[in-house]
Formats: sequence, C-alpha cells, structure tokens
Amino acid sequence: QVQLVESGGGLVQAGGSLRLSCAASGRTFSSDAMGWFRQAPGKEREFVASISWSGRNTYYADSVKGRFTISRDNAKNTVYLVMNSLKPEDTAVYFCATATSYYTPSYQYEYDYWGQGTQVTVSS
Repeated sequence: QVQLVESGGGLVQAGGSLRLSCAASGRTFSSDAMGWFRQAPGKEREFVASISWSGRNTYYADSVKGRFTISRDNAKNTVYLVMNSLKPEDTAVYFCATATSYYTPSYQYEYDYWGQGTQVTVSS
C-alpha cells in the first residue's frame, strides 16, 4: 500500500522558517518526480514546487521562488520543503505527491499519489 506522510507543519510568525518532510512508503519512488502543493481556506489547491527523480531539476511557483527550497533523499524515500521568509499568505494545508515523470510536473493531474497534508499557519 502506497503511503505519503507529511510532517513539520505548525504555527510560525511572519518572517520565520519551517521545514516540511514527506516520507513515502509502499514502493520505491526514486524514479518518480515529487511535488508540493498547498490549499488555503476557501481556495483551490495550488502548485508550490516539484523536483525531478534525480534531484537535479526543480521548479517553483512564482509566489515562493527564492523563499522555498525543495530537495529529496532517495535513500530515505523522503522529500523536503524548506520554507523561509514565511508570509501570512503562505498559510495553507501543504500536500506532497508523486508523479511517474522524469521532469518537474506542476499540474495536479500529473500526480498519482497524495499525502493527507500538514497545516502551516503563519501569523502576522
């Protein structure tokens, strides 16, 4: 059974940092792209960042570029999202997902498996 479990969310003040982790189990994901999405209250889920299977290629939404960094450790079947200079508008539930892709997909339909999400709240 494939399972993705996010962790690391919480409450942080504006300007602070958090590191999210997503541990995958059930099969090996070292050949898959992995991504992070988020959904704020009353809004559609949106793309945040993705990383290729090798980790050499990354892609970010404009809203987080320069502040967030995605990385992965294939030996641990884990993807990370380091979030710096957080803003209140970053408040959302953050989801990780995997895609059978060699690149850095940014559309939800390209992803096959999803985690349950972790809440990130940034206070002003």
